Amino acid sequence: VWYGSTTAMDHKRLQRVVKTLWQLNRTWVFQGNGAALQPQTMLLDEGHERLYVGAKNALFSLSLDHVNTHYREIQWASTESQIEECLMKGREKPECANYIKVLQQYNKTHLLVCGTGAFNPICALVRVGHTGQDKLFALQEDSIMSGRGRCPYDPNSPCASILSRGELYISLYTDYWENDGALCRLNNQTYTRTERDDRQQLNEPKFVGSAVIPDNDDRDDDKVYFFFTERETDAEGVNKAVYTRIGRVCANDQGGQRMLVNRWSSFLKARLICSVAGQNGIDTHFDDLEDVFILKNRDGKNPEIFGLFSTTSAVFKGYAVCIYHMDDIRAAFNGPFAYRERPNHHWTPYEDRVPYPRPGSCASKVNGGGFSSSKEFPDEVLRFVRSHPVMYHPVLPQHRRPVLLQTEPGRRRLTQLAVDRVHAQDGHYHVLYIGTDDSVVLKVITIYNKDTDTMEEVLLEELQVFKVPVPIREIIISPKRQQLYVGSEVGVAQVRLHQCDLYGSECADCCLARDPYCAWDGLTCSRFYPAGVYTKRRFRRQDVRHGNAIQLCNGLQIDAEEKLVYGVESNSTLLECVPRSLQAKVLWFLQEGGEKHQVSLIDERVIVTSHGLLFLRVRSSDAGVYMCQTVEHGYVHTLLRIMLHVLVGERVELAIYKANHGEEEKSATPCSSSMGPHSRMWYKEFLQLIGYGDAQRVEEYCERVWCSDKKRKKAKRKYVPQGGEKRGKGRGEENSHRAPRHTLVT
Repeated sequence: VWYGSTTAMDHKRLQRVVKTLWQLNRTWVFQGNGAALQPQTMLLDEGHERLYVGAKNALFSLSLDHVNTHYREIQWASTESQIEECLMKGREKPECANYIKVLQQYNKTHLLVCGTGAFNPICALVRVGHTGQDKLFALQEDSIMSGRGRCPYDPNSPCASILSRGELYISLYTDYWENDGALCRLNNQTYTRTERDDRQQLNEPKFVGSAVIPDNDDRDDDKVYFFFTERETDAEGVNKAVYTRIGRVCANDQGGQRMLVNRWSSFLKARLICSVAGQNGIDTHFDDLEDVFILKNRDGKNPEIFGLFSTTSAVFKGYAVCIYHMDDIRAAFNGPFAYRERPNHHWTPYEDRVPYPRPGSCASKVNGGGFSSSKEFPDEVLRFVRSHPVMYHPVLPQHRRPVLLQTEPGRRRLTQLAVDRVHAQDGHYHVLYIGTDDSVVLKVITIYNKDTDTMEEVLLEELQVFKVPVPIREIIISPKRQQLYVGSEVGVAQVRLHQCDLYGSECADCCLARDPYCAWDGLTCSRFYPAGVYTKRRFRRQDVRHGNAIQLCNGLQIDAEEKLVYGVESNSTLLECVPRSLQAKVLWFLQEGGEKHQVSLIDERVIVTSHGLLFLRVRSSDAGVYMCQTVEHGYVHTLLRIMLHVLVGERVELAIYKANHGEEEKSATPCSSSMGPHSRMWYKEFLQLIGYGDAQRVEEYCERVWCSDKKRKKAKRKYVPQGGEKRGKGRGEENSHRAPRHTLVT
């Protein structure tokens, strides 16, 4: 088994938790009317500017601008008699609800909606009106019909559907007991499907996705593709392996006249391969398809197919994303048919004569125009396609390998996938949004290096979308609105694809982020637009492929922030420094005179943590100026200069003891509301710890020891330190922007 190497998937650059996303106005969550929403399917309608959600016992119409405002609802629950009948069949009450599994745009004014109906599927049309009638959302009662063959019985049963030219193409289990998996097409006149009980066509399938993809400008030659997994008996006829398949039928397939009546006369299938070559010559295959995403182009004929796969091994669990091109898919279907004499024999290419027209082709002008319908095809063609549905050559992915891998045991499960194509300064990039089983959406880019034939993965962000860890069930992307719509059992979230200002205002941070949505415009990290879109912002620096901040940001580094930290001798002290990027390497230096020396970590008292440099027991000799530097992609950046001042431990303890033991001394703390005639006596002793020259430092130290933030501000207004001016508006405030920040660590 190939376990892979550490990849960028293991090192997130930025992590956004749900609280942060809300505070930044980057996400909005719709949770329904208080009950568990449990969305089953979602449909994006850019024309009406709505997101339709099929859930448990309800349908929702949400605003694309803010999903949690101005929503509309249709209650469509199972009746009491339906629930009672469902319970009598041995089902649990939660299963006997009406779960909306099919949600498609029927025409410009209506949706087709189908639900499980307490294990008695039901369908109906929902009126949404013409564009602009955004308040119209109603179930059309006179359209309610049986949903058998259109919707699964079981809420947990997988199905995939698409509606094209008034016809519903759906892959599902058509029966109550889930023995009959089928690929179907339904319209007002006909019902076409795969053969029943034919394990050559489908064998224990799990349906994942479907799409209508034209081959050319001849609409009669359009193909419908189904993506699914199924069991395959191996050469010995003993074990059953799981294979991912891509099935294909002609959109205009009418079945045969004498055989294959109301059955597909063009159904073929090929295997989708997603694997990694092993050092021992044995490939590691990711055979279980979790999700599929069709990234369309302008003409619609050559979309890119993205598949999210997992391994089927009970010992090793890994995930991969592979990309497939339509040229390779069409080549597999135009190649040799697979043949084996018996179920326990190996597959071989079929080498005998193939009848005309080629089995699996459509009745169209592109194919000669000799047949106006599949019903005119010779019986020889129909017999051949029924007995040879499998193609010999598999479909291999782009670059012959995955573009993304997650192979560490025990990591989170990956569940859903959506992809955006982004135009950057140095080319186009695929931004992958991957849902997990713990409410997280991973934002990843993949970069192929042609010279070295290697793939680099960069995990840009980790977005925790929901408060509770639940599996992400669906992700829909709107490139037009630059929004992501995410569904889970607790609700539907809307997340902005990017928020460039979070990378900071420095050129280096923006370039090192390698986010194709963002570029440094001379002032801050902002949205990148291709040349000609916004001509005013010509000063842009971005390097997604290499993240070369050294070249792009030379001389543009902002001076490091300065900070003063107090430590008490023999106590622990933390010099806090957290880099913006978790991929950056942090180095610590101690500046002495005009030189700097890297901090030695041989001393067991000093530990480098993810939050900074920790002294377990600070000494007086540790005082000095410390520099926190980061190194990322060869770019060195000084984040922070920390001046560590160490107070003598025994004398501090003595002063604190005096402050806490004595009637007069107790009332003399810096934040005391009343100052008696003897209130300064012990404080003078305290000032002698370091000397009156350090009175300002000691005063700040004392305030942090005894005062809350509220009392400290009050004391600053009342208390005038010896030899100093009254705090407030004046010289101290005017110069406050120059002073370093102060922190006390004990």
